[in-house]
Amino acid sequence: MADIQTHAADSLSADFSSPAAARHRRLRGLKDLATRYLMAFGGISVIVAILLIALYLLYVVLPMFKPADMEMVSEYALPGGAGAETIHYALEEQREIGLRISQDGRAVFFKAGDGRPVYEEWLLKDRPAQISAYGMGDAAQYTFTLGLSDGAMLMAQARYEVSYPNDERLISPSIRFPLGPDPIPLAENGRPIRLIAGQSDDEQSTVAALTEDQQIVLTNFYRQESLFSEEVEIIRTESTIAVDAEIRQLILDVEQRELYFADAAGQIHYYDISDKAAPRLVQRVRAVPEGVEISSLAFLSGGISILVGDSRGQIAQWFPVRDADNRYTLEKIRFFDAQDAAITALAPEYFRKGFLAADAKGHIGLYHTTAQRTVKLAQITNDALRHIAVSPRANAALIEAASGRLQYWHIDNEHPEVSWQSLWGKVWYESRDRPEYIWQSSSASSDFEPKFSLTPLAFGTFKAAFYAMLFAIPMAILGAMYTAYFMSAQMRNMVKPTIEIMEALPTVILGFLAGLWFAPFVENNMPGLFLFVFLLPVAILLAAWCWKMLPVSIRHKVPDGWEAALLLPVVIVSCAFSFSISQPLEIWLFAGNMPLWISNEMGISYDQRNSLVVGIAMGFAVIPTIFSISEDAVYGVPRHLTMGSLALGATPWQTMIRVVLLTASPGIFSAIMIGLGRAVGETMIVVMATGNTAIMDMNIFEGFRALSANIAVEMPESEVDSTHYRILFLAGLVLFVVTFFFNTIAEVIRQRLRVKYSSL
Repeated sequence: MADIQTHAADSLSADFSSPAAARHRRLRGLKDLATRYLMAFGGISVIVAILLIALYLLYVVLPMFKPADMEMVSEYALPGGAGAETIHYALEEQREIGLRISQDGRAVFFKAGDGRPVYEEWLLKDRPAQISAYGMGDAAQYTFTLGLSDGAMLMAQARYEVSYPNDERLISPSIRFPLGPDPIPLAENGRPIRLIAGQSDDEQSTVAALTEDQQIVLTNFYRQESLFSEEVEIIRTESTIAVDAEIRQLILDVEQRELYFADAAGQIHYYDISDKAAPRLVQRVRAVPEGVEISSLAFLSGGISILVGDSRGQIAQWFPVRDADNRYTLEKIRFFDAQDAAITALAPEYFRKGFLAADAKGHIGLYHTTAQRTVKLAQITNDALRHIAVSPRANAALIEAASGRLQYWHIDNEHPEVSWQSLWGKVWYESRDRPEYIWQSSSASSDFEPKFSLTPLAFGTFKAAFYAMLFAIPMAILGAMYTAYFMSAQMRNMVKPTIEIMEALPTVILGFLAGLWFAPFVENNMPGLFLFVFLLPVAILLAAWCWKMLPVSIRHKVPDGWEAALLLPVVIVSCAFSFSISQPLEIWLFAGNMPLWISNEMGISYDQRNSLVVGIAMGFAVIPTIFSISEDAVYGVPRHLTMGSLALGATPWQTMIRVVLLTASPGIFSAIMIGLGRAVGETMIVVMATGNTAIMDMNIFEGFRALSANIAVEMPESEVDSTHYRILFLAGLVLFVVTFFFNTIAEVIRQRLRVKYSSL
């Protein structure tokens, strides 16, 4: 006692103004100051890093929404002179060389920038006939067909050879004739050809020509190589189509299987010419209202859709749609009405689903069909526009007005396929029977229509998170409640670190196991899996009842908080029993194949790598996060609250539900939201454990594709700065915004819960 009093006296007599005490206070003050600034710096750095990520995503994404721009580079007199009317223009890929075909059969290649002639060739040479019709072929092959006044035709193709003498690019243009340089007679008795359309590839060439007597002559030239020599034999097939209307427009698809022509009454005649000797009328449909004429007709890139421009300035997209009887009928899919004068020319882009349209009031319009948007509309002259040609890269155009001047334009239109409708709405794609949400970013064909709908990817993201949380939340929350409140301290010190170590397991390992082992296991033992889900709760309740029926002397031999260890044999036996009788149950109830029975009897499709597999695998990845935070929240509830509740007569479970759970609810809610964020952003498990198909179906036996998985799969294959590349970054921005939104909402709710239950 005396020692204590002496120590207290020494403490009271301590000199706090001594140099040592002053140094100690200064050192502690410096430590406090350094810690405060270090923590502030760390917090601000995290915020800055997040902002920089958001800014970089915006930096990559925003150029997609930049409006298109057109700039006139030069205007000059028609190359080759204005003595003959122009019938065709073309631009090569580098937009350096232009081509003009005139009515007198003269082909003039010229510098697109200033109109200086580079090379010219007379197509008809000394033939006295005149060009009476012109038909545009495959734009990507620079093919065109001329119909002559003496009933013959000539098919030609522009060629551009690129060389680099003295390290400078030199483009040498020329004209090639797929069927020979001499015109080929088509019409009998030399009847003039009024309209003509032609296509050519390595195997065959097809020409459809309308003569003055209202007959369409369909001629096919098939190249057949000899088996024993390199000789090529041209097999000619010819047929005629009698028409009873005044035909104004005539076009032939690039596959040489479909023929369309429009009459003066505004009807489109759709013919199947797969059999060149027996063309078949598929449909005759009115494309415009009474009193409106079809002024332009052209194929969209790929040769599936046709563009119909009319005298009121409207442009409609039509393509064949297959009905329930597997028959194709021509349907009007969408229209554009930004222009108010007759459409005089249509110029489809070579490799995209866009086109340029010119009208009688001097307007030029840029459109994209898939995005269903008018990209740009500008009036470039007060005169009617006669001809328009677009370059293969859709970055330049040649435009001739009625004034007889040729204009050369640069076009900046990098991402016309991006719109709210194409990204998030239903789109009616070519060769589909209805509007759909589809993600399909690439194909082996250059005529492919990209499908950039983010809706199925967002759906897949939330579907994955839903099934993962459906599996993880009950197990993690209930496990955390039991571990923190009912389990003994010694057992808790073993269980909690074990579960937290699971969080360090790489998700690629979980995805690997889920895709290559667990998915086939579920397919082969599905009855056992579902039996285990229902049998385990029953077995646990039965085991608890049996335990309660045991004598008190036996039950007291198990220390408090160790009862959960007795359930391990119950879980193991239930699991072993369920899967041991899985095969007999499948044979007895499902004819030996439950997945097939589900598909045939219930009409529910089944994929081996499905949402059930992903939900369980992702659940195991999310459980440690939710469990750890929830357990800390429950364990951190002040003991005086629980003791007070128990002292007032509440049972342990009543105390848990009505006191502990409410007090710990802010932490539990935070755990759930952090787990949801983890599930939304999960990548490798989704990539490896699901079919990775971008479909919208809540079926638990179907796969899906998530935003994060799509980015991981397609980013290495995307072209830098392409629309595909930027949309993948947009998907990342969507994930960023969704995560930020959920975290913000979670923080608001957590703060309100904390305020509400802080008085307990």
